[in-house]
Order: sequence, then structure tokens, then C-alpha cells
Amino acid sequence: MAPTPTERVAILPLRNSVLFPRSVVPINVGRPRSVQLVEQLSGQDALVGVVTQRVPGALSPTFDDLHRVGTLARVVKVIRLGPDNYSVVLNGVDRFEIVEPAGLEPYLTADIRRVSEATPEADVTELAQALRERTRQVLELLPDLPRETASILDNVREPGALADLIASNFPEEQASIQRRQEILEAFDVRRRVELVRQMIDHQLEVLEVKGRITSIVQEEMSRSQREYVLRQQLRNIREELGEADDDEIEALRERVALAELPPEAEKAARRQLGRLSGMQPQGAEFNVTRSYVEWLADLPWSRVSTDRIDVKEVQRCLDEDHYGLEQVKRRIVEFTAIRQLRKDKRGPILLFVGPPGVGKTSLGRSIARAMGRRYGRISLGGVRDEAEIRGHRRTYVGALPGRIIQALKKVGTRNPVLVLDEVDKMGADVRGDPAAALLEVLDPAQNDTFVDHYLEVPFDLSQITFLATANYPRDIPEALKDRLEVIEVPGYPRTDKLKIAERFLIPKQLSEHGLTTDQLEFTGEGLELIVDSYTREAGVRGLERQVASICRDVAVRLAEGGGSTPKVVTDTDHIERVLGVARFRPELAERLPTAGVATGLGLNAAGGELLFVEVSQMPGKGNVSVTGNLRDVMRESATTAVSLVRSKAERLMLDPAWLSSIDLHVHVPRARASQDAASLGVPIFVAVVSLLLSAPARPDVAITGELTLRGSVLPVEGVQDKILATHRAGLREVVLPERNRRDLEEVPKEILNEMRIHFVSRLDEVLSHVLLNPGVKPQGAEPLAGAAPPG
Repeated sequence: MAPTPTERVAILPLRNSVLFPRSVVPINVGRPRSVQLVEQLSGQDALVGVVTQRVPGALSPTFDDLHRVGTLARVVKVIRLGPDNYSVVLNGVDRFEIVEPAGLEPYLTADIRRVSEATPEADVTELAQALRERTRQVLELLPDLPRETASILDNVREPGALADLIASNFPEEQASIQRRQEILEAFDVRRRVELVRQMIDHQLEVLEVKGRITSIVQEEMSRSQREYVLRQQLRNIREELGEADDDEIEALRERVALAELPPEAEKAARRQLGRLSGMQPQGAEFNVTRSYVEWLADLPWSRVSTDRIDVKEVQRCLDEDHYGLEQVKRRIVEFTAIRQLRKDKRGPILLFVGPPGVGKTSLGRSIARAMGRRYGRISLGGVRDEAEIRGHRRTYVGALPGRIIQALKKVGTRNPVLVLDEVDKMGADVRGDPAAALLEVLDPAQNDTFVDHYLEVPFDLSQITFLATANYPRDIPEALKDRLEVIEVPGYPRTDKLKIAERFLIPKQLSEHGLTTDQLEFTGEGLELIVDSYTREAGVRGLERQVASICRDVAVRLAEGGGSTPKVVTDTDHIERVLGVARFRPELAERLPTAGVATGLGLNAAGGELLFVEVSQMPGKGNVSVTGNLRDVMRESATTAVSLVRSKAERLMLDPAWLSSIDLHVHVPRARASQDAASLGVPIFVAVVSLLLSAPARPDVAITGELTLRGSVLPVEGVQDKILATHRAGLREVVLPERNRRDLEEVPKEILNEMRIHFVSRLDEVLSHVLLNPGVKPQGAEPLAGAAPPG
């Protein structure tokens, strides 16, 4: 067959569309070249070559952007929509192939060659008939196709024309532009019919799957509608009988479904919901059961917050929220590093031990903020009932879950940071021991199946980061303490208190009282006066209260003056006027060297403290009386000290029967039930010796240590707190047991640089550091080793 001659025609590019022969399609024209082409051909019976772009986004396409095969079309109608916008109706005539581009301006032109179709073979006609039947099946499942398509199928007999018709009328979302272009370029009729058949078969399979899904959905909807009607009828019946409102139960049922409960908890909830449906709303059992289901639905069984455990972020948060406490911060960073490296995110449970007001609880809040977790606090002070931890059984009136479960409901996630505050203040009575109940809560090997008595279903506590705080670790049961890693949080030295006041307390109180730095200014001299003369504590709560008192005074003055009061500067006179007479004075300034008086060190709820031991003698028969707010241990320390003096009477140049004609009275004023009573053994010994030798003890030297009947000095507790208390009181020398030397590593270096520490292991070494030259002493006796020589 002779090749078809070429002809030159104008080329109209199409975006996102393919024109087939024997199809009529309207298109919008708005690009400059296309507009010029339409305006020139308007009113003429001319042919134009319509070609689909390879790159739909090209605004001024060239022949490199176009496919090589297109459709020769006749312009049927041109409608002007705007200045540069036309709607053109095209009627496809024949396929063509671009032979040679002819020009780009004013619009695209090219030499083309029409493609003629050969007479199809018999088997192609059979393929076309099968294609027609498959298309009818698609039409039944695809109502969006034009209705006239079904009737046209029977009128088209040529296989090639049938394939073009189906491909042209198939929705664009069902057939891609690339697939349509491939069909247009199929000059062989057999190939073209097979491509359209593949497209139809694929779509038929997709539609059948959608149809099955739709049937299932409709069936489910029908079932839901049926259940809805039945439930409406059941609700009407219940209303007539005066039983529970089904809407409330349905709301509970929906909350349970959305809570993502574990199987055991979901089973318990659905069982109680079933019981709830048959109860009278006015009955007490109805409210108890409803509360139980609400607790199950509200707990965070599956809600977790995303961890962002980062050692640098933890360090940054700790530095922002707390000043000083470098040893504590370093240990917390180590704790965080362990959790960051372990896949199960578990680590030791930290116990912050220290006096009140030093920031133990707020450390937990900083850890939670750095880890990106919710924060919760559980106060255990005064708790004496095991049910506070494990919950009450539902048989009791007013039963509730334990504090652990209540805290989880409050924070809303299953992996918060929970601070168990004041674990040393728990007690035990006939209702059980809450400390024993905490053993399971804090044991990583058991707490993943913790069962609260109220819930009676296991709840996983293993993802919680537990922290604990206490003032006195000795009051915590050993079994519970064994599960905790103790971190001592010491009191703040004077310099740290001044910095904390400047950076944290003053800005906070100014904000809370509606003041600004232009209205109230705290001077450095004023802050030092408040710290030294109006507070005597390890923490900063008292300091914050004094700052708040000054802020309140200024707020009152501003309110009375209508806001026109000049700026207030807190100098010494202003502080004394607002806070009154100084409450504390330097201990050293009040003390003069006196025989029978020694300066000891003890521990109380506020940290370390100075304890002055006073001893006096009077005619008597050898009785020893001990007074002061003392415990048995301190009384035993006094007895031991006196016995030791009696055993060393000869070495101390005393009459061996010195106690037979006198009575001794040992008094410790302001003892306040010290927590480390045994450490007063050495100070009592020094005070007794000082009295009997008429040798005053140095008031500027603090002494601590437990003694034995053999004269050994044993180590004591709370060395860091005692050193800080000594420094706060203005003393700069301390006598410590030798075995407490390593404890000084925890004391801030700036404090140690100002202190002079004397380490002793036996009583023979103590007197030389604390006794001044004695007065008149008996002659002829050998002095105790290490005692100060006569003046």
C-alpha cells in the first residue's frame, strides 16, 4: 500500500487530555499561541492537529514537549469566553503522525501524515465483541459514564472505532493520560482492542471489589439501623418501667470502646455495663457500678507521651530551674543517661533526701519537663492506710482507687513522672502498712501487673518514672529503702541563697504581687541582712516568705498612694521597719569562752544545727542529770561521756573520787529532738572536761562525733548539712571524726575553702583543738595526751 502523502496543518497542544477519532470534545483555550490559532481558524472549515503534551506544565510548549502521534480534528464551534479565552468544540477525524515540525510562530505548524486503518481480521472482530460485553458489565457498575454510551456500543461495528469510543468516554480518573495516549498510538487494530480490553478488565475487577465492600457496608448499616430501632423501642419500654436511661449507658459503652482497654479490663467493663442495664437508676448499686465503669474508661490504658530523653536537655532544664546543687544535678544526668541507653527505658528509682525547702520536689518537675512527660505528685505525709496505695474494695461505701491510680487518671498518660513526696512520713496501724504496699509499686519485676483493689484488673506501672523525697532516710523501712537510690540534697550556703533570691525568688514575688523593678529594688546589702538576720534554715522557703512580706508592704503603699509612690529601695532601715527586730544573731557573737560549755552539731528537719552543751556542778553525791528535749540516745551519749571522764580522771589530773562529792547537770538547750543524737557524745565529753579543768572551750570551734568507752571517735551522719550549718552560723573550724573525711567530697568547694577541718580518731586528739589554757590545776599528775599545756 502506497504511503499517505504529507500535509501541513496547525498544531493545537492539549494538557491533561487526549482526543480520539470520531469523538466530539469541548476544550478551553487560553495560551497565547493557541488563542491566535483559534482566532485565525474561526469561521473556516479547517482542520487542526491536536496533540497531547508530554509535560503538562509547559506554558509555551515546543515540539520536544509533544507526543509524535495526535488526532486530526475539525473545528466545529468557537465560543468567546473572554478577551483571551475561548471554548472550542473539536470533532476527531483521523490519527496522524508528525513527520517534520514546520514552525513555532505565531502558532505551531507541522508536516503530518495520516494513519489509515487496514481491514481487521475475523478474530479481531471476535475480540471486539468480547470487549463490547465486558464494557456493558462495567457500565452496570459505573453509573457515571454517559447513558448514551450503552446504545452507541451496539451501533459501532468496526473494532478500531469501538476501542476509540470506549477509551474516549472512559472517565479520566479511571484511565490515565499515559494509557489513553498509548491506545491512540496503537495503529494496529488488534493491539488497540487488547489495550482497551486490559483497561476494562482491570477496572471491572476494581469495581467488583468496591461493590463487595459497599454491600458489606450497607449490610452493616442495615444491621446498625435495626439495632438503633430496637434500642429506641427498648428505651421507650425502660422509660415506661422507670429503669435506667439507655442514653447514659450507651455513652458509657462508647467511652469504653474509645478507651482501648486491654482484654481483661474490657471484659470487666462490658460485664458491669450488662449489669448496669438491668439496674434501677435510683439504686445505690447503680451509682457504684457506673463509677467503676467510668474509672475504667478514664484511665490512660494506652495513652503515652513521647519521650525526648536527652542528657543535654536535662542539664539545661536543671540549670534553668535550680541554682547550685551540682552534685545532685550530676547524679540526675547520670540517671537520665542510663534511661537513654536502655531500650526498656528503665532505671533506678531516685530518692531525694534533704531538709525542707531545698528543691527536692521541684527537681522531679524539672526532670519531667526535660523528658517531655507529664508530671504528677503524690503526697504520702501522714498516710497510715494501705488502701491509700492499693485502693479500697468496692464493697465499702465511698470506695476509690489508690493514689497511684488517681494520679494516673489526673495526668492522663501511662508514662508520667510521679513524685512520691514525704515517703518518710508514712505510718502503719491496724489498717495496714502503706510502705509495704509501695514495695510492689516500685519493683520493676512486679509493677507491670499491679492490681488495685478497686479496679480488680491489672494495670501496667512499669512505664512510670518514679521519684521519691524524704527528710529523714532513717524513718524509711529498710525493705522500701532497698528499692531506692538515695541522693542527698544539701542545704544552700549563704552565697547560693543570695543568688537564688536574685534570680528566682525576687522576680517571682514581684510578679505575684503585681510589682516591677521600677517600683521595688532589693539591694545586695538588704538581701544579706534578710539572709543573715531573718532566716536560719537549710532551704529558701523562709527567705521567700520574708521577700513576700516586703513586697506586700510596698503593694499596700502603692495602693494607698494611687500608684504615684516613688521607687522603694530595700535598705537596712526599710527591712527592719517591715520585718521587725532581727530574729537571729551570729552564734559566735553571743558566745564567750566559758568553762563547761562546748559547741556541738546536730541534725533536725531543717538540716544541720548548732547545739550548745552546758555542764554545771554542785555539791552532791555523784548524781548526773541530763535535761533538754532529748531522746534516749542522747541521754546515753551523756552517760557515756561522764563515764569516760571518770575512767580517765588520773590522766586528766582529777581526783579519782571527784564525782563522789558533787552532782553534774548536763543541759542541751534548743535540742529539738536531734536526729543524730549520738554525735553529741564528744561535745559532752569536752564540756565536762572543760568544767572540771576550768579550761574554757573555744566557742568558734564546732565539734561532732560519737564516742566509745575505749575513747574512739566514731563517724556521724549528715556531715554536709553540719558543715553548712557551721558556716551559716559564722564558725570556721570544725572537729570531725577521721572516718568522715570522705564525706567532705559532697561539700561545695567554696565552703570548704573557708573552713578549717580537724580530723580526729581518738579523744586524746580532741582537747588540743578546742580547750583554751586551763586555770589552776593539781600538780604531779600526767596530763592527757594532746591536751593544751598550762598557761
